[in-house]
Amino acid sequence: MFLKGFLTNSSGILTSRILGFFRDLLTATTLGAGIYSDIFFVAFKLPNLFRRVFGEGAFNQSFLPSFFNAHFRGGFALKVGTIFCAILVLLSCVVCVFSDFFTKILAFGFSEELITLAAPLVAINFWYLLLVFIVTLFGAILQYKRNFTAWAYSPALLNLAMIIALLLARNSDSYEAVLMLSYGVLAGGVAQILLHLFPAYKLGFLKLLWVGFLEFQHHSTSKQKERIKTINKDVKFFFKQFFPAMLGSSTAQLASFIDTLLASFLTSGAISYLYYANRIFQLPLAIFAIATSTALFPLVAKHIKNSKEEEALQALSKSFWLLSILLGLCVLGGIVLKNELIWLIFERGKFVRTDTLICANVLSAYLIGLLPFGLARIFSLWLYSKNKQVLAAKISAFSLCVGALFSLILMRFFDVVGLALAGSIGGFFMFFLTLHYFGWRKFFKILWIPKCIALLAMCVLLELLVLLLFKHFIFSLH
Repeated sequence: MFLKGFLTNSSGILTSRILGFFRDLLTATTLGAGIYSDIFFVAFKLPNLFRRVFGEGAFNQSFLPSFFNAHFRGGFALKVGTIFCAILVLLSCVVCVFSDFFTKILAFGFSEELITLAAPLVAINFWYLLLVFIVTLFGAILQYKRNFTAWAYSPALLNLAMIIALLLARNSDSYEAVLMLSYGVLAGGVAQILLHLFPAYKLGFLKLLWVGFLEFQHHSTSKQKERIKTINKDVKFFFKQFFPAMLGSSTAQLASFIDTLLASFLTSGAISYLYYANRIFQLPLAIFAIATSTALFPLVAKHIKNSKEEEALQALSKSFWLLSILLGLCVLGGIVLKNELIWLIFERGKFVRTDTLICANVLSAYLIGLLPFGLARIFSLWLYSKNKQVLAAKISAFSLCVGALFSLILMRFFDVVGLALAGSIGGFFMFFLTLHYFGWRKFFKILWIPKCIALLAMCVLLELLVLLLFKHFIFSLH
């Protein structure tokens, strides 16, 4: 079951990221790296942040255990969904009314003219938060039955809708293209919901939600009052676990959000360079680290619950070395071929050679933090399995503050590259703090496996040799 879940999640992520790269290619071709691309990325920043936070485990880490233990699952799921939807509808309405104010918060360095252009787009894109939450809720409920397919492949529909919008907007002026792309985001959200409805209906979860609705009706009897009291208790327990888990799972996304805010003070295109480079950085992180942690979490939690820590450590050890090799190869390959990668993916249309060289340096700075960010995810599962969500949240919050501090310092010396490098430094702090509470003795026991060390060294040396030969004899971009 672990292997099936891992393959389903990783294949879905891979499909989504391939479409995402095609989407970014069209975005770069249509909008380039300038004012209009910056405007869209600012408008899309909050929805994209929440999509990643929800999609990469924060909601599931809290919802699924609570759903398992809930006495009345229909009522529990319905109430959690209703609370979130009500809050998001209210927030979306507020953002629509005060769109200029929220746009200034998202891009404080923008001029008044750019704020006026971006504000309507921020209001449009913000409604995606409501859609992505509904998708997340259905996805979490489906995972209760270990149905991962709709959840894994639904992000691909968002990218597909945005691709269609970009293709339709290719002959339009830049602002109209950004407007059509924003509506494409909403269309993608609706498509994601529709994808989840069929398996939810087939597995009986729509009926479960209807039963949950009935559980709140006619509560005049003492039995019904007790039922509602039990549901409310389960919901309170869920929210107690959710907020720390959300912070603990969102460090990289919050750091990216802060970087966007700071980049708005830099030269035109800085926000776009961060976005394009971060998209490449997120690919190996998602395909390997997130897919592994998603499939590994139930296994580690089960072993720890049954007081079988040795079995849990063995599972962590295998995942650690698998990720170390895969992510290590990605780091080396990405840094050595940074110029070639950006050239191949983005350099066309309004994205010119100067943009390629700057974006490549940003990518290199991001990749320095790939290993610590990826490995920290699997060791944090130990803390979540022991119900230490608050501790994990404190580690993430401290690492985020460290990254923000270094961003303020390094951006003065290295411009946009300094922002990406600061994020990597924050990743190292998070990794080492997670290991501290995991236990250094247990970590060194996992680390000291001579066969794995030799395999890692051999893979890295072999890849380096191949890359150098490729750059020398086949193609090199300077």
